[in-house]
Amino acid sequence: MASRLETERLILRQWKREDYPEYAKLSADPTVMMYFPGVLSRQESEAQAARITQLIAENGWGFWAAELKATGQFIGFVGLHRQDELSGIPNAPFIEIGWRLAKEYWGKGYAPEAARRALQFAFEQLSAPSIYAFTALPNTPSQRVMDKIGMTNIGQDFDHPKLPVGHHLRHHCLYQITRETWLGRLKPRSP
Repeated sequence: MASRLETERLILRQWKREDYPEYAKLSADPTVMMYFPGVLSRQESEAQAARITQLIAENGWGFWAAELKATGQFIGFVGLHRQDELSGIPNAPFIEIGWRLAKEYWGKGYAPEAARRALQFAFEQLSAPSIYAFTALPNTPSQRVMDKIGMTNIGQDFDHPKLPVGHHLRHHCLYQITRETWLGRLKPRSP
């Protein structure tokens, strides 16, 4: 399994210990975390980064650290994660795609660029039948990325099981792209 992927402008790779403080900064930013239950403390962020690092070491893939090729700067993560059947999310078990970038890197096309590469890995290396993504309904920026990478809202909105009743982010939408759809997008169209 590849633990390093490249795009035109990015490297998706295993995490380094020096990424952890940068990840803690972005996870403590209220703007970055506005569609999550709250910001993370440094300890919570480091524990999350350590868990992500461990999963990549075990599986050869995961929520890879995203690095700018031009500068080597860590900008967040983009990648894949396995949701098990006990997650409470419709259609689980499945592989989800997700991203979290520092806000200074928003609006530059990095999330869709890296996500497309992660989808390629999922379908070509993992032979996944489909990939899912989900987010809180108010998170239209992430939904736009899902649209840009060819995913479709499959109309299976759900209440996230880890958020309490009444929480303003509890209601989530679910997106999907199948391997057939992804492969179909790569084929040249006849005139």
